[in-house]
Amino acid sequence: MDSSGRPSTAQLVVLAASSALTALFYSMYRGKATTANRLKEAQKLSIDQDLKEILLEAPGRCVPYVVIEGAVKAVNETLKSQFVDNCKGVIERLTLKENKMVWNRTTHLWNDTEKVIHQRTNSVPFSIGSLDEDITTTVRVIRPLEASALQLETTYENFHPTKQSFSNAIGSFISGERPKGIHETEEMLRIGDSITGVGELVLDNSLMKLQPPKQGYCFFLSRMDYQSLLRDQESTMRLCKTLTIVFGVAACSTLVYILWKKFSRFREGKRQRRMLEEFNEQQRLRGQEMGIEGDAISPTSCTVCLTLERDCIFLECGHVCACMQCYGALPRPKRCPICRAYITRVVPLFNS
Repeated sequence: MDSSGRPSTAQLVVLAASSALTALFYSMYRGKATTANRLKEAQKLSIDQDLKEILLEAPGRCVPYVVIEGAVKAVNETLKSQFVDNCKGVIERLTLKENKMVWNRTTHLWNDTEKVIHQRTNSVPFSIGSLDEDITTTVRVIRPLEASALQLETTYENFHPTKQSFSNAIGSFISGERPKGIHETEEMLRIGDSITGVGELVLDNSLMKLQPPKQGYCFFLSRMDYQSLLRDQESTMRLCKTLTIVFGVAACSTLVYILWKKFSRFREGKRQRRMLEEFNEQQRLRGQEMGIEGDAISPTSCTVCLTLERDCIFLECGHVCACMQCYGALPRPKRCPICRAYITRVVPLFNS
């Protein structure tokens, strides 16, 4: 807090940042808590011969939020890996990332950075079937790329380093960027992979479909089982809750510190005003005892002897209220006659 009583820039930045992060993580916590609770309440259905009967009896032939676990099965065509033989899937994601080192002018260090320069995702229609090969019932997955926690298996990964030369080194020194290479990956959701789907289950004519749910519910397609998916959501929820509490405490502590400093400054100012009033009253009474009228006392005269001119400054309080002779007569430890602060040093005052 500065001399004017206003909070410092650092305090305001800490308060604003802590408050913003508290609001952000609280919003994330509420969202994750809602998602976890809805996952717990979702109806768990098995892919078997009775599934269609359940949908026929449901209102509107729709179950709003269900959990289905099974294996990935192709509908017609499949996607083939571009790098691995005999690897087929229904979703393929190709990613190219540029790895480079960037010079940080603040820390004077080279920092590793990664930037996606190209990404392409291909998908074909697929279904979720029972893990029991004797059961032929399947559920068609609609709009799978809209799903959260869509985890694909990395089927290919390669790093292509950048060739280093003298001219490249000179260019890196001038630009502050040093290319390292291109990271190429291929990820796939393969045929036969175990998958957990969470969404809206509907019966369209004779086709059962799992699609993104309405009412703001999350649509999940995950290679984890249901319990692992639920634990993952609850773990993220607890992390967001912890961060909310940490930054909330930081924001409240900063606010309390600022208010306490302002209150302390107000109380100190009130104390000094009261002491000044008492000092003026004592000075008036002293003047009466010495037979000096209040109007006859010069405003620049020493407040102790009322005769000599003030010619010194008391530090650290900064008051100019006495002459050097009266300062020398003050008892030790020497204190300012006005504010009673300890006098660490005295500086002569020269009036021109």
